[in-house]
Amino acid sequence: MNRLGSGPVGSAAAAAAAAGQYRVCGNCRKVPRQEKRVQVSPPLTRGPSAFIPENEVMQANGLDERTNLLVEEYSTSGRLDNITQVMSIHTQYLESFLRSQFYMLRMDGPLPLPYRHYIAIMAAARHQCSYLINMHVDEFLKTGGIAEWLNGLEYIPQRLKNLNEINKLLAHRPWLITKEHIQKLVKTGENNWSLPELVHAVVLLAHYHALASFVFGSGINPERDPDTSNGVRLIAVNNFCVCDLANDNNIENASLTSSNFGIADSLSELEALMERMKRLQEDKEDEEASQEEMATRFEKEKKESLLVISGAFDDEIVSTDVSRYVEDPGFGYKDFARRGEDHLPTFRAQDYTWENHGFSLVNRLYSDIGHLLDEKFRMVYNLTYNTMATHEDVDTTTLRRALFNYVHCMYGIRYDDYDYGEVNQLLERSLKVYIKTVTCYPERTTKRMYDSYWRQFKHSEKVHVNLLLMEARMQAELLYALRAITRHLT
Repeated sequence: MNRLGSGPVGSAAAAAAAAGQYRVCGNCRKVPRQEKRVQVSPPLTRGPSAFIPENEVMQANGLDERTNLLVEEYSTSGRLDNITQVMSIHTQYLESFLRSQFYMLRMDGPLPLPYRHYIAIMAAARHQCSYLINMHVDEFLKTGGIAEWLNGLEYIPQRLKNLNEINKLLAHRPWLITKEHIQKLVKTGENNWSLPELVHAVVLLAHYHALASFVFGSGINPERDPDTSNGVRLIAVNNFCVCDLANDNNIENASLTSSNFGIADSLSELEALMERMKRLQEDKEDEEASQEEMATRFEKEKKESLLVISGAFDDEIVSTDVSRYVEDPGFGYKDFARRGEDHLPTFRAQDYTWENHGFSLVNRLYSDIGHLLDEKFRMVYNLTYNTMATHEDVDTTTLRRALFNYVHCMYGIRYDDYDYGEVNQLLERSLKVYIKTVTCYPERTTKRMYDSYWRQFKHSEKVHVNLLLMEARMQAELLYALRAITRHLT
């Protein structure tokens, strides 16, 4: 398949770039600056994901009837949506996810039902996740929401508008949240939030920021395509380069067109990873690094994570449908790496842990949600089938821990008892690029990124990676927000 724009930039294109008509793509070096509507054939991928063959998802669903029972009991939409279908590859986890989400959206809680769905829309809009926005626009109206609010943020009550700042910070730079942000929300006169209401809102915001990461990271297809006409779909080229169109819509093209890797290389890559895991385990039994060395390794990994580039654009264009729900669309994680600080803020995990601090606070202010979230975090962290690609009886603990802790590292959270040297040993660069993109800029994720790491692993294992990234991200956001609430209370 021919790659659009894969050749060198010609003189005309270069002149246009200089004139500001193009912004530069890390792959093909050009793409129109203005939002364009490009005609592409319907994707060859049917089913819930553009990244995963439909038969692999269907096979998982067909083997486990429990999924249908879970959907009947806990689905807010009343149907088996694409997110649920992909998550159902791991039914054990799916149950925890659906129970907690159902509780946030439907069960007794401080916030009225329409507020819950509008907050979900505001959270999803930070990452331009039209999939989640469309889903919750429907739910917002079904639960009695005022249709005028869907015209944009200027039409909503002031107390909801007041969430814009914490929504923005949680989504992109949660380390900036302070007790002053909390005080401003709970002391705004007639538009104030009670602490239980605020905790409910924060849980929803963190949940939907993280869920947007899963949607983009797993290539979740739209539930319906309103722009489909006569078999041709119109798409807005704004968040990714046109050179990605063929790849992102073609599941048959599972290999990297720009890669020379073959099956033999993939297998040796797998064997090398297995060998590194084994060696790490043996080294740990021999001797442990000093606390000073562990701290140094964390700082090194944190700074290196800032240099991992996701290969996307410096500026983003937000579509009108999404932008109405977004305040300050230019605010993003990318600025974290550009602040020029030698000593980026570190959150020492033992000073404020989920288990000892966050859990009890959230459970006290929003009854029972702490138990549901705790079960979900534990479930995904401990989930294992003791397999890696074609290998069985493998202890994957070190790999799961490296994935979870790398996400927290990018958010400035450090575990004193974890050796961050393991991250560099176990996560190759293509995987780090994927993790950073899915976690920090999920709307930029492409199928090429998904295909570029762990080429011999099963899709179910990559879905597990996305579940780990989603939960690690949600927990990181909650730790910063709940720490700020605790400081406000003390």
